[in-house]
Amino acid sequence: MGRWRYFTAHPLTGQILHPALPLSGVEFGSEVNGPGSLTGTVAPRWLRANVTVLMPHAAEIYAEADGFLRWGGLVWAVEAEGDQYRVEAASWSSYLTRRHDTHGELRARGPYVNQDPCKIIRDVWAYAQEQPDGNLGVTVDTTTSSAKAGTPAEPWHSYWYETPVLGDLVDGLVSEDGAPQYTNTCSFQTNGSIRKRLVLGYPRLGARRTDISFRTGVNVITAPPVKYAGDDFANVVIGTGSGEGTATRYAVDPVRDGGLRMESVLALPTVNGVDVLGRRIAAERKRRQVMGEVEEITIRDHPNAPLGSWQIGDDVQVAVHNDWVSWSGWSRIVADSYKPGENEDTATLTLQRADSFHYGSPETV
Repeated sequence: MGRWRYFTAHPLTGQILHPALPLSGVEFGSEVNGPGSLTGTVAPRWLRANVTVLMPHAAEIYAEADGFLRWGGLVWAVEAEGDQYRVEAASWSSYLTRRHDTHGELRARGPYVNQDPCKIIRDVWAYAQEQPDGNLGVTVDTTTSSAKAGTPAEPWHSYWYETPVLGDLVDGLVSEDGAPQYTNTCSFQTNGSIRKRLVLGYPRLGARRTDISFRTGVNVITAPPVKYAGDDFANVVIGTGSGEGTATRYAVDPVRDGGLRMESVLALPTVNGVDVLGRRIAAERKRRQVMGEVEEITIRDHPNAPLGSWQIGDDVQVAVHNDWVSWSGWSRIVADSYKPGENEDTATLTLQRADSFHYGSPETV
């Protein structure tokens, strides 16, 4: 990636506060279902003369390279650290952690019964941004899903007297198995303004990529040891579906592999068919029987996968061969972290095994 520029703007007006911040030690990135972060340092003398351009609650910060915005978010803290000041920022969804539903039911938008969580997420943002001095200018994708929130017996509520945090409401909507997923992005528009976007994905964020790959000796610089976790292993999966008490749908998928019997429970309260339940727990058992995964890699820019060529949520082919491990397989990028350097830019990717995720409705196998 070319050379980097960091600048700040006012979150309500978009006015540029400083066109070129002298940040050093910068690291930034995005994540699935979270705001991501940016950190960097500035000299105390510079900050004293320019304190208003990095004021928390009144400044947003951007990272740009080659004419493209790579990251954007809100400044949350500027604190002394040694002989420097450390700047900390988080992207758009972090704003909702400091906002509450003070009217109840998102100002009469709720309660919700069998409602698409994507619709409720858009309503949360609409409510947040219609309040005085609350319009951050974030657009939320028009994505729809087949997931449902709220039932006739238990509607989805947001009570004003509980002062619910809007960020917690969104987190709850994306935390269920097969729920929509989100990440934060930004980009320049043709008129020079900046689009702040909450990307909603369903049945998932990202896609399986066959055009990029990460391999030791090619573009993987470092990788920590592979983790073999007995806590995640199971050769017997017990599944429960819909129903209550003795009427609960129930299935067991066991395999004798020469080792100790290790059990795990998969609760799928919306699954009505025992056949579907059996297929889901069989897939879960096969996944849990495979131990070992690469959880993080640091990569350099390379034609196999130029920095920035992936999207958060993508599945990529990873092959790591070092003193610790010889491993290859499909991994999902759940977070990234760029480290612009004087000579070479690098990125650290947080990975999870691609087969550890279930997308779409619980009935989908």
